[in-house]
Amino acid sequence: MSNWPAPLEKLRGSVGLWTLTLESLAPKRCAEVSREIESLGYGALWFPESWGREAFTNAGLLLAATSSLTIATGIASIWGRDAVAAMNGAKTLTSAYDERFILGLGVSHKPLVERLRSHQYTTPLRAMREYLLAMDNAPMLAEEGSTRVTRLVAALGPQMLELAATLADGAHSYNVTLEHTERARQLLGSKFLAVELAVVLDQGRDEFLRRAHQHLEFYTGLENYRSSWRRLGFSDEDFVRGGSDRLCDALVVHGDEEDVLASVSAHRSAGADHVCLQVLGDDFATPPIDEWRRLAPIVSIT
Repeated sequence: MSNWPAPLEKLRGSVGLWTLTLESLAPKRCAEVSREIESLGYGALWFPESWGREAFTNAGLLLAATSSLTIATGIASIWGRDAVAAMNGAKTLTSAYDERFILGLGVSHKPLVERLRSHQYTTPLRAMREYLLAMDNAPMLAEEGSTRVTRLVAALGPQMLELAATLADGAHSYNVTLEHTERARQLLGSKFLAVELAVVLDQGRDEFLRRAHQHLEFYTGLENYRSSWRRLGFSDEDFVRGGSDRLCDALVVHGDEEDVLASVSAHRSAGADHVCLQVLGDDFATPPIDEWRRLAPIVSIT
C-alpha cells in the first residue's frame, strides 16, 4: 500500500491533460474551457510556467472555475518565487480548494532563468534540494499553516529522480520514452510518477512530423533535455532544431484513439501512476478542444 497524500491517491491510474494553449485565451474563456475539461472526465489539468501566466495565479483561476478537477503545475519554476512564498501559497490553494492542487516544481532551464528572470542558474540538483528543504522550514501563521502540500519534482536524470523520491511525493517527467518511465519507476520506489505524453491524433505522416518538429523546436535547444535523451540512446544528430524524425517518433504518439490508449497503457505498465496527454494541435495558440473531446472516452477505459 502506498502512503500518498489524498490528491495523488485520487489520480491513481487516471489520465489528465497537459496544455499551454489555455494561456492564449482570456481568463474568463480559460475558465469556461477548464470546466469543459472537467466535464469530459479528465483527472487533472496540468500547465507550465514560462512566458505566460504566473503559476499560482493561474492555478487559482482554474481551481475557482472548477469543482472536482485536480489542477497541477507542470511545472512552477523554483526561480519564480522563494521557498516560503511557494509553500505558503500552496497551502492556501490546497486548503481553499479541497485538496485539488498539486504543486509541481522544477529547476527550469538556463536560458529561461538567466535571460527571462535575470537569476544565476546554479547547479540544478543543489538548487532543488535547498529549495525543498527551505519549503519544509517555511513558517506560516495563517489558519491553513498546518496544511499538507502535495509536491512533485520535475525529474529526468537519476539524481533528480532520487531527490524526488526522498524529499517530495514523487516526480513529473516530460518528453520521455517508455524506457525512461521504467527507469524512473525503479528509482522512485513507491513514490508517485506522473508522465507527460505528447500526442498527434490521426493526421498523415507529413502533418504528424510538422506538428512534432514544431513541438520539439524549443526543447531541442535545451541541454537538460538533450542530456536526458543521450541517456536514452539518442545522439547529437537527433538534436537538430525540431529534432530528427527518429526523435519525433520516439517522443510523440501518432495515431487514433486506440493508439493513444495503447501508449497510455504501456506507460502505466512500465510504472506511471498518472499519464497527462499533451495533444499537439495545428498551432500553439489554439486549444485542441475537438481532440480532447475525441480522447475523453479512453479516460474511462484506462
